[in-house]
Amino acid sequence: MFNIVLVHPQIPNNTGAIGRLCVNTGATLHLIEPLGFDISEKAVRRAGLDYWHKIDLHVWESLEAFTAAHPDAARYHLATTKTKQPYFEHTFNAGDYLFFGSETAGIPADVLNAHPEACMTIPMTREGRSLNLAISCGIILYKAIEQNFETYKEMM
Repeated sequence: MFNIVLVHPQIPNNTGAIGRLCVNTGATLHLIEPLGFDISEKAVRRAGLDYWHKIDLHVWESLEAFTAAHPDAARYHLATTKTKQPYFEHTFNAGDYLFFGSETAGIPADVLNAHPEACMTIPMTREGRSLNLAISCGIILYKAIEQNFETYKEMM
């Protein structure tokens, strides 16, 4: 129903938790290389990700390859701390792409600058600088599901 796009993820446990989220929500997971870890079957089995085979997973060699295959930027929603636009003011439609950047660098600045209307943030106090990547994915994905719950119920 929705697409989670992780741009250069670095921490395997975050990606594993997001993979579990995708299985439980029917979301497709797109990983944009380079990745900071190995996702071979042996590596994910060793990490205890026994549900990995259930994920609708697509791995892309670059962000350019992904955007060439999915050129409708009006369907993009870019999670970043570099905007004041809260995620809950976005309208999400089934099939949209929810982008999240790496844990260390976020979504590349040139991508954010090319799509300022797609940028969204999770409001936080001044005391924190960011949330865990998997938690951020869950917050925004479930808002998108909430806005499309009538369609989503058909998957339950």
